[in-house]
Amino acid sequence: MTAAVESAWPELPFAAWRETFETLHMWMQIVGKTRLALAPMENHWWQVALYVTARGLTTSVIPCEARVFSVEFDFLDHRLRVCAADGATRTLALSARPVADFYAEYLGALRSMGIACRFPRPAPVEVETAIPFAEDRQHAAYDPVAAHRWWQILVQGDRVMKRFRGRFIGKASPVHFFWGSFDHASTRFSGRRAPRHPGGAPNCPDYVMEEAYSHECSSCGLWPGGAALGEPAFYAYCYPEPAGYARRTIGPAGARYDEALREFILPVSCVRGSADPDAAVLEFLQSTYEAGAELAHWDRAALERVRQEWP
Repeated sequence: MTAAVESAWPELPFAAWRETFETLHMWMQIVGKTRLALAPMENHWWQVALYVTARGLTTSVIPCEARVFSVEFDFLDHRLRVCAADGATRTLALSARPVADFYAEYLGALRSMGIACRFPRPAPVEVETAIPFAEDRQHAAYDPVAAHRWWQILVQGDRVMKRFRGRFIGKASPVHFFWGSFDHASTRFSGRRAPRHPGGAPNCPDYVMEEAYSHECSSCGLWPGGAALGEPAFYAYCYPEPAGYARRTIGPAGARYDEALREFILPVSCVRGSADPDAAVLEFLQSTYEAGAELAHWDRAALERVRQEWP
């Protein structure tokens, strides 16, 4: 493995940063819920996502009556910056402290800028134990090295996933970060309605998943992996999953279908060990998409760029 690959795709065992991940997950839910409270609705909840920047993750512009502002997690200086278009700015340190303290300081910063934001449900979603933010003193870890490494992996994933997105001319989501599930994702759509999603995500109303999966889709992304995988991984799945999908041959070496997750998985360690990491990720994204699109009889000629035009 070259030094450049190791630097671009750093090693990040989940066990080594689990406590930081759990705390950061809650902080991102707090910031993400600001978008949920103030941004106008878009299909599939696209208005709530965060976006990779050259320093971290941002909300992009959020409207608040006639004003606009943004919030950015900076994983180089380890600061949270709230910036309004009228020049008002507030900065919070990203450092080890309870979620409850972060929540109080963040809301205080918004109030001091004249930004009124009320969360309809001030507690996390898509987690098994949803401690209200104001009461959460359990999650209080922050390792800046681990947070920086996760962001470095996101930067690489974002870059390659945007190349893959450029191959599709049908309806497709941005490449964006969902703070509920803590994953970086991009989704393609066939154009057909999907069966009503059964819901069932922990501490999340079923209507959230019903909206997210209202139309037939092929989705891919990158997530920390959790205890089940032990390291970050790319994933891919279809909704609804067509018959035979799990048995399809996909690439590169090391990619597999996980029966428990019902998704194809490519561990980042396989990417790091590849002679061409970008090509490995693109092979995974393309082969898993083709598996679903072919089995579900998508109109690929109408939805895809011709291969000669691929970025």
